[in-house]
Amino acid sequence: MKSGKLLTILNIFSSLTITQAIVLGILAVLILTGFICIAIPSKKKAGVTIFRIVVGITFIFSGFVKADDPLGFTYKLKEYFAKDALDFPSMDKFSFAIAFSVSIIEMTLGFMMLIGIWKRFTLTMVTLMMVFFTFLTWYTAHYNKVLECGCFGDAIPFTSWQSFWKNVVLMVFIIIIILGSKHVTPAFTKVAERVMVGIFLVGSTVFSWYCYSYLPVLDFRPYKVGTDIKKDMKGVPDVEKFYYTLKNKKTGEEKEFDKFPDNYQAEWDFKSSRTEVIKKGIEAKIKDFNITSLDGNDVTDSVLSVPGNHFLLVCMSISEANKDDKTISKINALVADCNKNHCGFICITASGPDEISAYEKKYNTTYKFFTTDGTVLKTMIRSNPGLILINSGVVKAMWHYHAIPTYAEVAESYFH
Repeated sequence: MKSGKLLTILNIFSSLTITQAIVLGILAVLILTGFICIAIPSKKKAGVTIFRIVVGITFIFSGFVKADDPLGFTYKLKEYFAKDALDFPSMDKFSFAIAFSVSIIEMTLGFMMLIGIWKRFTLTMVTLMMVFFTFLTWYTAHYNKVLECGCFGDAIPFTSWQSFWKNVVLMVFIIIIILGSKHVTPAFTKVAERVMVGIFLVGSTVFSWYCYSYLPVLDFRPYKVGTDIKKDMKGVPDVEKFYYTLKNKKTGEEKEFDKFPDNYQAEWDFKSSRTEVIKKGIEAKIKDFNITSLDGNDVTDSVLSVPGNHFLLVCMSISEANKDDKTISKINALVADCNKNHCGFICITASGPDEISAYEKKYNTTYKFFTTDGTVLKTMIRSNPGLILINSGVVKAMWHYHAIPTYAEVAESYFH
């Protein structure tokens, strides 16, 4: 059993990417150094500074991944507000406003923590946020309300329990900073601090609004550009080893084997078996992706296996999609050029046949519609509608409806 636990631990570490391993290593060294400094009276200021840096960077990173994908965080908040979670359906309409604001507040507080500005206010706000999020993650984890917390978005998925313990550790760091707050001193003049915070606040707001109006600058989702959808739909199974406990018919001795002895029935009786994972497999990065024709046939493989470039117009909900004249005219112009140049163009949506039929009649569409799960479509692209270019199942490019290109622009950049 001990060897099994050791293998589990080794599998966890072996699954880390080089970047993740480096980041974890740096954090471990910083935290260890911080505790050592705290224990030495003459080095307490250095220890408090280290923990202040760790907390500040964590807040900035947490806010950044949310600001980079404000719609993704909005979807996560809707999951929290759902009836089977926190049961606050009345808050659903405020999801985007909360998501947008929280990301900017987190980043700004993290920056203020780093430069040591407005000590009392910063520490109070950071503490209040951490108390709230610690309770929230405990509640959702204990009552199994939300499986993934969303604190680091799709960049570093955390379960609710993992996030809870992460928050507990951060709370310890914050308490250390509060107890040693006399060592927290501003790094700049008051005027410089205000200017820096103002610029940081405006920059964070503009950045998040840009990501909302177009697409995330850093894409951590499973359908990002460069993804081979067919390949990522397949996982790697665990490497398992089987063990068998047999009882000797003559002596009554029980012994475990990793394979059955030859003609074991003559000397042994079977008692039990167990399985040990000696190498953890890799889960499929893309799950539940399928494309269905309107008459109910699964055409996923057909669509992903088409050679050459073709477009997917992703429309999570036709009724909620942007249908202003500019967007529709750009789509229609692109479709017309695709037809002239024999380039495939289809729409995948989660809407029903009645909505699809009404849309086809109103806008005289010449492309075919297929259906896909709405959650999958929201994950594929943060735009409704959004445009994705694929080639033999590989994502080559994607565009928000604010930036739908012409056929000539796409051909110049991607058709070689």
